[in-house]
Amino acid sequence: MRSRMNCIISSCEVYSWIQKWLLHIQLLKDHGWKCIAPVVFGIVLRAAARLISVSAACNDLSKAPSDQAVMTALDDGLPKTLPVLEHRLNEALTEQLPRRMRRRQWQIAIDWHLSPYYGQPFISPSEIYHSKPKQGTSHFHAYASACIVQYGRRYTLALTWVRRREPMVVVLRRLMARIREIGLKIKCILADRAFFTAAVIEYFQQENLPFLMPVMFRGRHPK
Repeated sequence: MRSRMNCIISSCEVYSWIQKWLLHIQLLKDHGWKCIAPVVFGIVLRAAARLISVSAACNDLSKAPSDQAVMTALDDGLPKTLPVLEHRLNEALTEQLPRRMRRRQWQIAIDWHLSPYYGQPFISPSEIYHSKPKQGTSHFHAYASACIVQYGRRYTLALTWVRRREPMVVVLRRLMARIREIGLKIKCILADRAFFTAAVIEYFQQENLPFLMPVMFRGRHPK
């Protein structure tokens, strides 16, 4: 007998689904006969899955367009501002969310993500988040995500870009607003330890949100 809690999907199925999803939401338009949207997304997904650059992903494929052509297609086709891009991605994440999921309460994991960055800001200094040095840099692209946690698995509900020097509470408010907009009920918040601040704890208490969060001890070790 098969358990409804266990399922196995292959990397090919994940790749096929995410590419169809990106094409369905029309996040990117064709840019010439060679840089059509499926090709550009395929290269970007390859780079993301292998943790390599777009240039390296293009070099891996014999008939791929040049890395400059791919970057130009992304620059011309994607939404011009990060808030608009974020809104469209968040809409797409929950587009196929079953209605039955809105009938019960869920544990929501709030995670903090830092992607090392070694270049200069593209438009504004607020794009780059400063934090403790990691992998040879103190500059990062930062974002936070909210996921449903069930049977040890996650389903991403929302994500938000974090600006430079942006307070954690402001980031949390954006994620909570999106979850409430979806109509999901929160049973408990599982917060990343990066959110361990007095302001965040006070926010959870004001909102009457049960939460679990790793505590970071500073100073001398207790005897």
